[in-house]
Amino acid sequence: MGSHTSERTMPRSPRLDLATVPQHVIQRGNDRQPCFFREIDYIRYLQDLREAALKCGCQIHAYVLMTNHVHLLVTPREAGAVSRMMQSVGRRYVRYINDTLARTGTLWEGRYKSSLVDSEHYLLACYRYIELNPVRAAMVALPDEYRWSSYACNGRGSVDLLITPHPVYRDIHPDAESRRAHYRALVAQGIGEDELAMIRTYAQRQRALGTSRFQQAIELQLGRRVGIGAPGRPRKAVDGG
Repeated sequence: MGSHTSERTMPRSPRLDLATVPQHVIQRGNDRQPCFFREIDYIRYLQDLREAALKCGCQIHAYVLMTNHVHLLVTPREAGAVSRMMQSVGRRYVRYINDTLARTGTLWEGRYKSSLVDSEHYLLACYRYIELNPVRAAMVALPDEYRWSSYACNGRGSVDLLITPHPVYRDIHPDAESRRAHYRALVAQGIGEDELAMIRTYAQRQRALGTSRFQQAIELQLGRRVGIGAPGRPRKAVDGG
């Protein structure tokens, strides 16, 4: 049918975007160059992100600010909210960086990438994927040691006004300390290579990460394919919990 070729060559296919469905968002620095240069830059980005999230009706569940890219796990109140949030924080932060560092031009690598996330099966995997980024990059030995992520809040209970716990995270345990202890144990287990590769692939290709049932439900709402592989035949790994 030639559908695969057209999908690969289409320059700006619309993102998958639905109200109340979580998204794993990745924003990279232009040409993989740094987008954070000083401690105050991380602080400023988080402030700008919180204001933009509140204004646009987005809930941030997990995040990590790496030297040259950002990962977010976010649920929008309505379609289009994540895009508006990313545009708002992007413009404000670039203006701040250019003004304070006397530079010009772009900071980000064009459009951010995002994938829808099946909250029932993959949400907590995305939480861990995001917060373990500094460990995988060998920047720290433990997620506790990295300042610019949501792990201190989700794993240790530190106050972070940016974070809104997702119901799936809250449902880990009714008691907050027991919930955090369980989550710390979950993070300590790490993520298997298959799941790691799947999260990366679905984010890169901007598809819906989840079971075949989740993908079919999204396809019914959006009227387009949202999985990876032949229509009606999602990869076997996707069907696992």
